[in-house]
Amino acid sequence: MCQLLGMNCNVPTDICFSFTGFQQRGGGTDHHKDGWGIAFFEGRGVRQFLDSKASIHSPVAEFIKAYPIHSTNVVAHIRRATQGAVKLENTHPFMRELWGHYWIFAHNGNIPDFQPYLDGSFLPVGSTDSELAFCWILQEFKKRFGNVMPEKTVLFDTLAELATEAGRHGEFNFLFSNGDVLFAHCSMKLTYIVRKAPFPMARLKDRDVTVDFTTVTTSQDRVAIIATAPLTDNETWEVIDPGTLLLFQDGQVQDVRKTIVGHKVTTMNVP
Repeated sequence: MCQLLGMNCNVPTDICFSFTGFQQRGGGTDHHKDGWGIAFFEGRGVRQFLDSKASIHSPVAEFIKAYPIHSTNVVAHIRRATQGAVKLENTHPFMRELWGHYWIFAHNGNIPDFQPYLDGSFLPVGSTDSELAFCWILQEFKKRFGNVMPEKTVLFDTLAELATEAGRHGEFNFLFSNGDVLFAHCSMKLTYIVRKAPFPMARLKDRDVTVDFTTVTTSQDRVAIIATAPLTDNETWEVIDPGTLLLFQDGQVQDVRKTIVGHKVTTMNVP
């Protein structure tokens, strides 16, 4: 099972603390050794770093851990290969452009019999089911909405429908962002925490590292961290119900959709 890490904030924030623990899961405290990657949104641009080496042995990962890149939306992934060889082109997260925005996607799970038709609008470079699903989602967006990006709620409803379709074929946990919002879909295992004032002391599970967030934040800051499994052992993380799509914006959950409930899409609004 791969590992996902996402961050969504109301002010640009670095992810060094969370990434310090996350890196260990790529061959240190866990057995995911088939590459890793991370993408940072900065305005309309994206800094993307990929390596087919295990994160625990990657000089690029050491650089990211020490370099405080500030972003409001971050997507990271540690890979355990199920489909596709251990190569750079099969390393998550994947990036494409649509509607003048970069879109970033990372998937955890396996959807082996998902073989949608692709019309050529978006094509995989590698050989993973993950990149195939990403291209299909963007293709469906373009088919339904043409050259104009719809309102956020319409896009969210559509993504819930598409997540339901792909999710019927297996495990489809994913993180998906255009730099304005971050979508997180849980089909079997995903957690999150929202940190805000009063900020806690936090201690990593995977390394003996503790941080006092009051020394690096203001009272107005709000940071949501999404991870396959909790990264700290002294905080309360929310376990996302399987079959749930969350929309994060400004460091908090803005909306929720249920995706796979008896093969029906239902909705649930969060105030």
